[in-house]
Amino acid sequence: MESLNRSIEVGRLFREVISLMHQKMDRVFESMGITAPQGMILSILIKKGKMKISELSEQIFLSNSTVSGIIDRLENQGIVERERSMDDKRVVYVKLSPKADEMHKDFHQIVEAKWEKLIKKGTQEDLEKILEGLNTLKRLLSEPKK
Repeated sequence: MESLNRSIEVGRLFREVISLMHQKMDRVFESMGITAPQGMILSILIKKGKMKISELSEQIFLSNSTVSGIIDRLENQGIVERERSMDDKRVVYVKLSPKADEMHKDFHQIVEAKWEKLIKKGTQEDLEKILEGLNTLKRLLSEPKK
């Protein structure tokens, strides 16, 4: 029973940590003038390159019309561009603009600075415990099911 309670506590803490990380990331996005959903779309486009709106919708589990509205706002900010398919004019792709490349660099610098400031709040011992715990969790999640 004690093992089950500790497992539940680990799950609860993990959810809380993820929630806190999302809150921190939302603030980073806001500081750059974009919302979290816009940031999610940009992240996907950075990783995968140009995509159809329907593909983006599937990736972030939002409707095509919702994603299209988000793309409209990003396009108005000059962060993304729409591009019609040469093969089928009905198909529209979304791709990052050159301005997005600069934002991407800034974003990583801001995130790194925030993490550095956050980590400096703890001691070296705190950092070692965090690293040990995260490595243990990663190992447990990576191990094949027995």
